[in-house]
Amino acid sequence: MRRKRPAPIPPRHGLDPARLRLPEEGPWTTLLEHLVERLPRVAPARIEEMLHEQRIHGENGPLGIDAAYVPGSFIWFHRDLPDEVPVPFDVTVLHRDEHLLVVDKPHFLATIPRGRHVLETALVRLRRSLDLPALSPAHRLDRVTAGLVMFVITPSARGAYQTMFRDRLVHKEYEAIAPYDPLVELPRVVRSRIVKERGVLAAQEVPGPPNAESTVELLEHRDGLGRYRLTPATGRTHQLRVHMCSLGIPILGDDFYPELHEKPLDDFTKPLQLLAKVLEFEDPLTGEHRRFTSGRTLAAWDSLEEWAS
Repeated sequence: MRRKRPAPIPPRHGLDPARLRLPEEGPWTTLLEHLVERLPRVAPARIEEMLHEQRIHGENGPLGIDAAYVPGSFIWFHRDLPDEVPVPFDVTVLHRDEHLLVVDKPHFLATIPRGRHVLETALVRLRRSLDLPALSPAHRLDRVTAGLVMFVITPSARGAYQTMFRDRLVHKEYEAIAPYDPLVELPRVVRSRIVKERGVLAAQEVPGPPNAESTVELLEHRDGLGRYRLTPATGRTHQLRVHMCSLGIPILGDDFYPELHEKPLDDFTKPLQLLAKVLEFEDPLTGEHRRFTSGRTLAAWDSLEEWAS
C-alpha cells in the first residue's frame, strides 16, 4: 500500500488540509488557471486571494500567484469554512483508552464534517477539545440521532475497528418513541429493499431482494405512545426510520418520513426521538468483550408536552 504523503501544513480548527494531485497532462501553464477550472464553486478572485496570501502549499512551501503548473505534483490548502449555527449541546465522553474513544452524541450534531457542518461536528469538537488531531470515526450516526459514537485514537488501529463495523460484528441497539398501535404485531423482523439516491434527502423502499433488516420490539406503552427497542442487522441509510414508518408508526420528530419537511438549521425543537443506546462487540485488538450504554433519554417519553413545546 502506497503511503499517503504528509501534509506540509498543520491542521486548522481540528481539520486536515485538503490535498489535490494535479493531472499529468493538461492545457494549463499556471496553477491559477488549473484551480479556476478545477474548483468551479470557488470564485476566481478568491483563488487569487488565497495564492496572494500564500495559503496554498506545495511540497516545498507556499505557492504564489504566478506559480507554474507542475504536472503530477500535490498541493495542500485549507478550504474556507461555511457559516455555521452553533449547536448548543455538549458531547459526553463515556470511555477513553489507548485506542478507543466512545462518546454520547446529542441530537443535531453531525458526526463528521460534511456540507454545511464542519466545525459543529463531533469529530472536530473532539479533536480540538481533547487535542487528538488523528482522531477518526469508526462508524457514523445521523446528525438528528443522539447516542453512542465510537472513534479511533491511534491511526494504526483504525482499520481493525472500522472493519468490525463493516463486517457487522457490532451489536447495536436503538430506542425510539413513536405512536402505539395495538394492531401492529410486535416483536417482528422487518425486511425490505432500501435505496438512497445521491442528492435526494430521503431514502425509499423499492421492490427487489431485501438489503435491510431490523428487529422491532415494544418495550412499553402509555397515553398513545410506545417506547421501542430497534435492533438493526444491516446499516442502510435511515433504515430504522424507514422501517418504523413502513409499519405505520413513524418516529416522533422525523422530518423525512412519512413526509419531508424542511427544518432550519437553527431550529433545535422537537428532536428526532431516536437514540443509539447500545454498542457491544469483541475487541479486535484485545479480545475483550465490550458493552457501552448511552446515558441519554428520549424527551418525548419523559414529557411529551415539554418535547413538543
